[in-house]
Amino acid sequence: LMAEMKNQNLDVIRFASYRTACKLRFIQKRTQLHLVDLWNMIEAFRENAFHSLEPLAEVSLARTQTLVTSVYYQLNKRLPPTQQVDLGQCVSLLLHWLLATYDPEQSGQLRVLSLKVSLSIMCAGKMVDKLRYLFSLLADSGGHLMPGRFAHFLEEALALPASVLESPTFHYTESLPAAIFDHARVTVNDFLLGLAGDHTPDCLLWMPLLHRLANVENVLHPVQCDGCNRDSFLGFRYKCQRCYNYQLCQDCFWRGRVSGSHTNQHEMKEYAVYKSPSKQLGHSLRKSFRCVPDRPSRGLPQFPDEPERTLDLAHIVPPSPMPTHNGFSTPPHEGLNGLRSALRQMPGGSDEEHRLIARYAARLARLRETPVHHASLESGIPTDSSRQRELVAQLEAKNREIMREIVRLRQNQEQEEAAALQSGQNPALLSELRALRQRKRELEAHLAALQDSRRDLMLQLEALMKMLKNHQASPRSTPNSSPRSCTSKSPLGA
Repeated sequence: LMAEMKNQNLDVIRFASYRTACKLRFIQKRTQLHLVDLWNMIEAFRENAFHSLEPLAEVSLARTQTLVTSVYYQLNKRLPPTQQVDLGQCVSLLLHWLLATYDPEQSGQLRVLSLKVSLSIMCAGKMVDKLRYLFSLLADSGGHLMPGRFAHFLEEALALPASVLESPTFHYTESLPAAIFDHARVTVNDFLLGLAGDHTPDCLLWMPLLHRLANVENVLHPVQCDGCNRDSFLGFRYKCQRCYNYQLCQDCFWRGRVSGSHTNQHEMKEYAVYKSPSKQLGHSLRKSFRCVPDRPSRGLPQFPDEPERTLDLAHIVPPSPMPTHNGFSTPPHEGLNGLRSALRQMPGGSDEEHRLIARYAARLARLRETPVHHASLESGIPTDSSRQRELVAQLEAKNREIMREIVRLRQNQEQEEAAALQSGQNPALLSELRALRQRKRELEAHLAALQDSRRDLMLQLEALMKMLKNHQASPRSTPNSSPRSCTSKSPLGA
């Protein structure tokens, strides 16, 4: 992998942050991690029980290999057959790179935090989402950054530039954590502000650049590069602020290729998109005549400083954003239909859980469809906190049962694989080997059905709990109004 990277001739790039980002981007694409998004990576951590381990705990090489294998196995299940990756090659490349980066002494042990930091940074996803996930690994129960954990995070993150021979520029020092955050109570918003965008510390400049490279590598600029005379090019575009209409592609600018009277000392402006001259002129005219309202600057999103109390969804990947309808994730009838279909697909061992959630969903549906008085709402839905806790506890217990069933199926699969290996080439056992392979395929299908059903079930439960919370927080709306449009006070609350 390192030999292939050297053949790319990336060391001639003049700027250390761009050079490091390009090298890591090469590794990201060579190991196919650019096809795995953050949420699927988090799901892989949870499916392999990494979420229950302390960040500073160490795991064996075999367990690391199992994690990496599951990442690519699940990736191939999402990709069409013609675009699937070579699982064996990807596992080998990524595993060797992780070992070279975090286990140079060849101890056979890797820290959990090392794996979570490296894989979450190198996978696909938004920078803000990755920083929020990393903050969740480094924060205490009160939602404040732990300085010791942050120091470990910097060590693990800066091991990535070191893996591509950029440690002279980006390296860890003992004074670095305090130089980035010099106050004690660092919240998630402080963390985002301190590490994202224009506020990124020098030691981590390569990280946002890695994400920007992924965003612009397919952006076409239909202009001629004055360095190499190409008619059009992809990636970043650089325009000189002194020479009239002098533009360079990223390859020429990064490598210092110039022409004419232009020099590398001239100030250049970087562009990630292309706008035609006519569009630029029209925008300037509209802006000069005040036809274009001033847009508020796109800052970082704000999140609650205090961590929200949520359901115990430790085994579930956070749901992707979905369109909202009247304040709910899905229309009530669609959500209930999806819940019923998910329940029908669940294995028969969870009938009690099915009936419990179906009964709860039906009650919520009746409450939404019937315009009754606020008092009847309170009597019809279990608003008592102890009843809610009991319901959630029952569902979480059933979820744990499903997890135990998944573990049992995996153990059976491993035992049958071992038996198949022991059978060797004995002709008398060939029929048994074929039966074991068929059983293995059935177990894999059963396991996939269990995981999909469990995920659907927990997402529906979370949606139902949000509906319950909205009903409790606001008065009953009229039949023709949405829950968010009701502004009058309930007579009971006056």
